[in-house]
Amino acid sequence: MHKHAEYQYLDIARDILKNGIKQVDRGTGVADYSLFGKQIRFDLSKGFPLLTTKKVYWRGVIEELYWFFSGQTNIKYLVDHNVHIWDDYPYKIFLRKSVMSNDKYTNTTNKQITKDEFIAKIASDSEFAKKWGELPRIYGEMWRKWPTRKKGRTIDQLQWVIDEIKADPNAHNAIVTSWNPEYLYTMAENEDASRFPICHNMYQVSRRGNKLSLQLYQRSADLFLGVPFNIASYSLLTIILAKILKLEPGEFIHTFGDVHIYENHIEQMKEQLKRKPKPFPTVRLVGKINKLEDFTPDKIILENYDPHATIKGELVVAGGLYEGKRKK
Repeated sequence: MHKHAEYQYLDIARDILKNGIKQVDRGTGVADYSLFGKQIRFDLSKGFPLLTTKKVYWRGVIEELYWFFSGQTNIKYLVDHNVHIWDDYPYKIFLRKSVMSNDKYTNTTNKQITKDEFIAKIASDSEFAKKWGELPRIYGEMWRKWPTRKKGRTIDQLQWVIDEIKADPNAHNAIVTSWNPEYLYTMAENEDASRFPICHNMYQVSRRGNKLSLQLYQRSADLFLGVPFNIASYSLLTIILAKILKLEPGEFIHTFGDVHIYENHIEQMKEQLKRKPKPFPTVRLVGKINKLEDFTPDKIILENYDPHATIKGELVVAGGLYEGKRKK
C-alpha cells in the first residue's frame, strides 16, 4: 500500500523529537530542537499537499503568495485582507526606531502603543502605513525588483525565469534568490540591515518534459508553524508558473537546511503526530492566467479539503539581525 506523502513531514517531526540537537537563539533566548539537511517531495499530480493532520491557514497562503508575487513590500495589503502573519516584524522595527530617536509613540494613556494599536493604525491611516508598514527587501521586492548597483535599475527575477524557460526548455539556471548579503545580518551596513530573517531563501524551476517542477531551499524552517504554510505556498507557486508556461505541474521538492521544532511547540507537535493523514485536497485555477499579472487570489479554488482540527501555537519571532555585536 502506498504511504501517504504527508508522512514525510510527520517523520521529520518524529526524528527531531528523538534526535534533535537543542539550540538557543542568541537574540531572544528561545530554544528549539534541530536537525540539519532534510528533504521531502510531493507529486502535484497526486493531490495538493495542504497538510491534513491539522488545518492550515489557506487564506493566508493565498494572500501572502499574491503579496510576494506582485512585488509588494508594505503589510497594509495583508492587514486590509485580515492576514496578520507579517505583523510582528514591522511592529518590532517601529518600536526600535522610536526608542532610537527618543520619540515615544503613545496612545491616549501616554503609553507606547501596543501591537494591536499599531496594526489598527496601519489599517486606518495611509500615511502611517506608508511610513511604518514597509518591509524593504522582503521576498516580493527581491523576486520582482531586485536592487542593483546601477541606480534606478531593478531585476524582475520571476519574469526572467519564465522568459528563460520559454527560450530554453532545458535551462539549468532558472533560479530566484532572496538572499542578498548586502542587506543581511552583520554583513550589512547598520543602516541597510534588514531586521527580519530571510528563511525560504532560494528556489529553482525546471521543465521536465511537459511538466514543471520547483525545488525550494529553506535555510531555516519552523516545522510546526511555518513549514506547512511553506509547502502549500510553493506548491501553489509551482502550479501557477506551470499554468503560465502551459505545462503540467510536476514535483514540489522542499530541501531544508536547519529544520527545527521550537520548545513551546513540542506538545502541539506530539498531538499532531497522533493523527492519521487524510486524502489531500485539489487546487483548481479559474480564469485567464497567461502572465504573472493575471494571477489574483480569486482565481484559486481549493476543493475537498477535510483536515483534522486546528492546533494552535504561538509564533516565535526569532532570527533576523542580531544587534548585540553592533552595540559593542
